[in-house]
Amino acid sequence: MILAIDVGNTNIVLGCIEAGEIRETVRVQTDSGATEAEYAIKLAMLFDFYGIDRAGFEGAILSSVVPAATEPLRRAVEKLIGARCLVVGPGMKTGLNMRIDDPGTVAGDLVIGSVAAMTCYGTPVIVMDLGTANTIFLIDRDRCFRGGAILPGVKLSYRALAAGTSLLPDISITPPKKCVATNTVDCMRSGAVFGTAATLDGMADRMEEELGEKCTLVATGGLAASIVPCCRREIICDDLLLLKGLWILWEKNK
Repeated sequence: MILAIDVGNTNIVLGCIEAGEIRETVRVQTDSGATEAEYAIKLAMLFDFYGIDRAGFEGAILSSVVPAATEPLRRAVEKLIGARCLVVGPGMKTGLNMRIDDPGTVAGDLVIGSVAAMTCYGTPVIVMDLGTANTIFLIDRDRCFRGGAILPGVKLSYRALAAGTSLLPDISITPPKKCVATNTVDCMRSGAVFGTAATLDGMADRMEEELGEKCTLVATGGLAASIVPCCRREIICDDLLLLKGLWILWEKNK
């Protein structure tokens, strides 16, 4: 069994994976200021709470978009499980060819999402990760990462909207009954959900037009389950996509 760790700007997702099967997942809040000892204590408490045997891990693999958290967390994991923790980064075998201006700038979550999507769903594929930021990226038929787009995440956008206006409240991101809403909160929810869904549909159309062929569409991230059902395009929703990608990279690089 391995421990897969995906460090996002808002949350850290941990998965216990055995022979490719994700047996347990845990989500905790990201703390970019935490020390190695603080991460070790938090992880030890989680393992004990969920009855996870630390000695059962043969290793770990970590992807992080929060540089300040990467090394303290890696060291904490290695001390707890007594085995090596791989970090997704340059030089790792991925099977993905980078066709962008500076491959070294591609964040780990984009790599693991792309690897998982092309392995599980084939190519060409467009990967949509709906989190603190919304990322939409294209992998072509030849398994080349062609680039894509980055947008502000839904919660981030609407928190900024509430903070920057006098009359608009903070809202939960849930679909209203109809697009043409009749009160302030539902109007905001309409924009958040149907507006984001229309953006995903439209961006997929534009990327396919530039590529010259249709693509499989795969979405993941904390808000994918709320947004994807409101899209008009057929989009596969896979909440475990990034953990699957970490397992694939572990197998390629262990």
